Amino acid sequence: MKKLLTIMLALLIATSLFASGSKESASADSGDGKIKIALIIENTIDDKGWCQAMHDGITQAMEQLPGKIEYNYSEKMAVVDAGSMARQYVAEGYDLIIAHGAQYKNTILEMAEEYPDVSFAFGTSSEIGPENVFTYMPESEETGYINGIIAGTLTKANIVGLVGPVDSGDAARYNRGYVLGVQSVNPDCKILVAHTGSFSDYVKSSEVATSQLSNGADMMTGSSQQAIGALRATAESPTAMWVGQDLAQLTTPEGQAKCIAASSYDYAAVIVSLVDKLENGIKGGECIPMNFNNGGFIFEFNPALEAEWVTPELKAKVEDQIAAFQASAGVLADWASVDYSTL
Repeated sequence: MKKLLTIMLALLIATSLFASGSKESASADSGDGKIKIALIIENTIDDKGWCQAMHDGITQAMEQLPGKIEYNYSEKMAVVDAGSMARQYVAEGYDLIIAHGAQYKNTILEMAEEYPDVSFAFGTSSEIGPENVFTYMPESEETGYINGIIAGTLTKANIVGLVGPVDSGDAARYNRGYVLGVQSVNPDCKILVAHTGSFSDYVKSSEVATSQLSNGADMMTGSSQQAIGALRATAESPTAMWVGQDLAQLTTPEGQAKCIAASSYDYAAVIVSLVDKLENGIKGGECIPMNFNNGGFIFEFNPALEAEWVTPELKAKVEDQIAAFQASAGVLADWASVDYSTL
């Protein structure tokens, strides 16, 4: 009897494994014309920053390419958990797995080697990866420059603050572009720059912003999802204002009162490009840049604050600069030359 039960159990397990394998194969080759995209993020899809920008970009790409994309996501994924989640998506037949953050680089490269028939992507990075890995790099010195023009023009104290996460990737580009923008309109302005060391530490961001505000800064900015903490600290100041690195900041209670303008990464352009490449048999080995020239950035003034804070001269200056960026990529090729120690 025990032997019979053992044989039946073995058959059941084998049947289950066969069915699971058949399902995986059918998902990968369903023939329905859809590209299955999975997103892995460190924070949440409504963080008013980095993670939400990618999620919104994918959903916008789905609207632009109706019926072309099937989408799923995993939130609050630490690096140690990302590999397991990626393997689950591979097993479910996903064509493209995006790990949204440079911290996932090593995990993605390991997964790409293990699963050469699946495409992966991570950013921000300007590296050219293996043949099944895409990277993407926002040239965010452009958005930083626009916000710097606004901050340098509007500061009354002649002191502006900047709260960064870490000094690398697109955050480094944004910060240095901001410095260049401030200096282009107000070379005598004092620029306070500090980093929290984290992309998602709202508390530390608030503390750093509070310190800069106490040192006289009356125009503030910050990048990545941690910047929400700095925006909240700015909202408590009776005089300081904010320029944002995500349009979602315009709709928060703090942003409605304090965020004069904001730019955003339009990841829809990246996703549409990735879908096109996958459909044409390109599985990776490329870096996709994002800038005003290729539609990778968008910018808006806050309609609730524009009349009070944005003069026709300032608006014209911002619009002219955006037009220059749209006309030609690489306008701020010297962004890396900014040296914080000289500020």
